Amino acid sequence: MKLFEKIPNPREIRRKLGLNQQEFWSKIGVTQSGGSRYESGRNMPKPVRELLRLVHIEQVDLSKVKREDFEIIEYLKDTHPDLYKSLRKAVKAQADMQSDAVTSA
Repeated sequence: MKLFEKIPNPREIRRKLGLNQQEFWSKIGVTQSGGSRYESGRNMPKPVRELLRLVHIEQVDLSKVKREDFEIIEYLKDTHPDLYKSLRKAVKAQADMQSDAVTSA
């Protein structure tokens, strides 16, 4: 999903995650009533869409992200692209294995 891309159906995303409106929307700083309006079709501002994508689709825990993390990533990409690609593959493989383990359980 691209940056600021339209979120097709936030209600469906919330239901797949098994969260009520309060739990789902409060994680991105939106009130339950505001989230309800977005789920009913009201236009969602770009920053809210991006936070929804990061938190609920990409599963990023914003409380753990620091500016320094992004600086390290950029440094690694610029100075050691092969290492960056290798680490990216390893993380993806680990996530795939975890996903397979959950699916088969």
